[in-house]
Amino acid sequence: MKVYIYPSLRPVVVASHHALPLLAGTLNLASQKPKRHWSLGQYVFLILATVCLGLYGYGYFARVFYQRYESWWFDRTMARSTAPVSQYHETAIIGDVVSRPQRSMPLSEAASPTSVIGRLSVPRLHLSAMVREGIDGKTLQLAVGHIPSTALPGEAGNVGVAGHRDTFFRGLKDLRSKDEIHFSTPLGDFGYEVESLMIVEPDDIAVLAASGSNTLTMVTCYPFSYIGNAPKRFIVRARQVLPQTPALSTVDRPAELER
Repeated sequence: MKVYIYPSLRPVVVASHHALPLLAGTLNLASQKPKRHWSLGQYVFLILATVCLGLYGYGYFARVFYQRYESWWFDRTMARSTAPVSQYHETAIIGDVVSRPQRSMPLSEAASPTSVIGRLSVPRLHLSAMVREGIDGKTLQLAVGHIPSTALPGEAGNVGVAGHRDTFFRGLKDLRSKDEIHFSTPLGDFGYEVESLMIVEPDDIAVLAASGSNTLTMVTCYPFSYIGNAPKRFIVRARQVLPQTPALSTVDRPAELER
């Protein structure tokens, strides 16, 4: 390598052909990035994240499939039902088969642990979900659960339903007084109007106590944005305003949804 100095000019470096390979190698090494090696902790974190994502996806799609199928079956069953409500104890239509039960069965006795009660909806919130008997973990993953020992839609008493705050009942945070709630069942459609919203302790079962009038109580965890087991319960109390069928204490439940 030679350096030439000209008057009033900066030194000029001229690389000879012998120095070019060395210079090129130096530049090549400088441009190479060091290889990144993952630690064991990073691999474990990646595996756990993948498993959690898979479980969440499975739960989500199982819930969506169940709701769509049960909603389709419910609409199909109701469309095929032609018997009057007062004669449900005489003829029950199950798909394409017409059967005649040997004995009358009250609605409260017919609600088996896997039976579908109906469809609950809040029009203003665009909330709609199928309601299934029971409040066990599997039921609440797939549907809104009807709380056992509480009244059923149309009965004189307090109808209790529960749902997760991060799935079906997430929209309840925007519920307001006077909002309409619809509960469709094989025996008819029942309309409710929200009377009160309250926050209670988890062990406060007084909200589910029987009442002399037809009411609906919706229960979910609170706060809605809480991570983990929420410390409170959000309660919606509504009164029935649109009875379209006789009291269910004298009317039997159809067997359409038992399959």
